[in-house]
Amino acid sequence: MTGRGTLQDNMRFTLAITLAFVAFVSVSLAQADLPTFKTDASSAYIWSEDNQRDAVSSNVRDPVTGNTIHKLNHAGIEVSSRAGFQRVGSGRPGEFLTFTTTIVNITDFDVAVRPGNISVDGHVARQLPIVPSKKGLNQKQREQVLEIAEVSCFSSGFLANDVFFSPMGSSKDFVVSPKRALTISSVVKDPRYYSILCSVDGCYPKGTIRFSVTVNSTDFVFIWPGRSLVDCSP
Repeated sequence: MTGRGTLQDNMRFTLAITLAFVAFVSVSLAQADLPTFKTDASSAYIWSEDNQRDAVSSNVRDPVTGNTIHKLNHAGIEVSSRAGFQRVGSGRPGEFLTFTTTIVNITDFDVAVRPGNISVDGHVARQLPIVPSKKGLNQKQREQVLEIAEVSCFSSGFLANDVFFSPMGSSKDFVVSPKRALTISSVVKDPRYYSILCSVDGCYPKGTIRFSVTVNSTDFVFIWPGRSLVDCSP
């Protein structure tokens, strides 16, 4: 009985090993047959972090206002960015974060420009729909859009009010012709509560803002500490 039992045990062990091997081969073959998915990731250049990747960061001052301008240069494209904020009261409590971006195309080809992403301390900020005037809009439409006159960063001249990113026109890319430049503005609502921190140096948004614009398939990312933003509040 003992010999027979041992033989049966060995057979069971051998059978188990064989089944495990077959299962392993089957899984391996099934994985080999899985389709391969390819993703095309756009490149990104981050201001102050990209010199090792053939992009050049610089920080200059507006000779007229003294405001800080961040610049990124890569492959014949220069993108510059300025950032500000506006405290707002009743009706739209909180803060507007404002950006103006100039794209200079030194290449011999057209380049397409579209809005990138904006985040505030990891919170996604949505671009606000901007209109030159609310005249002719009904009450519901008026509540959903932001008029240029409501943003003092426009009226003060900090933001250019000719061209701007807006969800109302997001389906259309802007095009910058060779040897030409284009300045585009945008406004977002700070997604946080109590985002302003005051000290003896003044009141500024807390945290860090990441703002990007996409030129062709390349993201140009600018990092703005809240204390470096220009106060456009009236």
